[in-house]
Amino acid sequence: MSDKHSPKLDDEIAHETQGMVRGGHPTHAEEFKETEPFSDDAPADPTRAAADDREGSPPGMSAQDVEGRSSLARMLTGVRYPARPNELIRHAAEGGAPDDAVEQLRTLPKREYENVADVAEELGYGREERRY
Repeated sequence: MSDKHSPKLDDEIAHETQGMVRGGHPTHAEEFKETEPFSDDAPADPTRAAADDREGSPPGMSAQDVEGRSSLARMLTGVRYPARPNELIRHAAEGGAPDDAVEQLRTLPKREYENVADVAEELGYGREERRY
C-alpha cells in the first residue's frame, strides 16, 4: 500500500499552502512577531486636573457628585425601596457606615425615597440629566 496522495490531491494541497510557503499571510506561529499598536499621547497626570474637569461625569453631575453617590450606593446596598429615612439610617449604622455619613442621612426630610438616586439628590449630589 502506498502512502502517497494522488497527483490531483498533491496539486490541491500545494495550492492551499502556497501563501504560507511564499510568506504571503502570517501563520499563527508568526502572529506573535507583529507589534501592538501604541499611542504617542502623553499619559494623563491625575494630580494635575481638578476632579470637576475629569471626563466621565454624566451631564448634570460633577465628579464629586458621582463619587458621593457611589459611596452612598455602597453604604445603602440591600435597602428595600421605597424606604423612609429611619430605615436608611438603621441600615447604614448597622452596616458600619462612618458617623458623618449616618449624620448626613439624619438630615433627610421625613418622606419615602424611591431609590438611591432620590436619596442622593435630596442630599445635594445632583441628579443625572437624561440623555436622549
